[in-house]
Amino acid sequence: MLGYVVKRGRWAQHPELLLARSRNGVVRVADLETLEMPSKTIYSRCLPGGPWQRLLPGIVLLHDQKPTPSELVTAALLYSGAKTMLTGIEACRLHGLRPSALPDDPALHVLIPHDRKIRSVGFVTTERTLRLPAPVNRNGVPLAPLIRATTDTVRRLVDPLVSEELLIEAIQQGRCHPKALLWELDHGTQRGTAVPRRILSDWVDIRSMAESRAKALSRRLKTPPSHWNAELFDASGIYLGRPDAWWDDVGLVWEIDSFDFHFRRAGYQRTVDRNTRYATSGIVVVQTLPSQLLDDPAGVVSDLESAWQVAASRPRPQVRLAVAA
Repeated sequence: MLGYVVKRGRWAQHPELLLARSRNGVVRVADLETLEMPSKTIYSRCLPGGPWQRLLPGIVLLHDQKPTPSELVTAALLYSGAKTMLTGIEACRLHGLRPSALPDDPALHVLIPHDRKIRSVGFVTTERTLRLPAPVNRNGVPLAPLIRATTDTVRRLVDPLVSEELLIEAIQQGRCHPKALLWELDHGTQRGTAVPRRILSDWVDIRSMAESRAKALSRRLKTPPSHWNAELFDASGIYLGRPDAWWDDVGLVWEIDSFDFHFRRAGYQRTVDRNTRYATSGIVVVQTLPSQLLDDPAGVVSDLESAWQVAASRPRPQVRLAVAA
């Protein structure tokens, strides 16, 4: 049995004060001491076999079970102090990005004011910054805005493919424009930015991100597209559109820039209008969500092969093209 040193204070007569002083069961040692609990008693209760556990210097969890992700986040914020905010992978997750796009890393990354010197320890990486953004509150947790959280993550990643997946997720699901992500990289520390800067520079025209994946996928097709970004006109010379991919021999269009890639509903309406022009001119259209290029490439290939068969079985529509310069 552990020999706890117990000094009767307010916490002994009113144990509910312990939880009241905590956040999510996580509490500072300094706050426990204000309840007349001696530090020796506090740390004795955190020894192996005791009812509590020490998560970080000066931070205690009021149970002995495995900490939850929420408890670890609370501990990191309490340890780092006022005006701290969560950034990095866990912030991206709390912003709602899909877990499959996020690397598996239990560490927590927090931003602190530049004038505070708080060392990284255990599962917490602290980063002093002169560019402390206004936090976004998610269920009581102050988060760096998604653009900042994403760039803070990718500049610490080693694998370019993992960086690319996270950037795609931030753009598609988080509605972060490539230009905004690139601006954030340009104005922060330059350490670790070469790879994400190169990726984002290729995507400043947002069509190009989906198109680069579509071109890679098209190499699996029996008959690849004859043209990319070709302007189409009907027999009367009326402009129809500029599809991502075009099969000139059969009159087949492939478009990837659908609603989950638009940032405004007006963009979606333009997509609907354009596809209507294609249909009234007799063009077969395959519409692919950008997320499908990642999540179901085999299904996309199957859809294109089937559509090519349908288009080839019909007379070619009376349309002409002008290849973009």
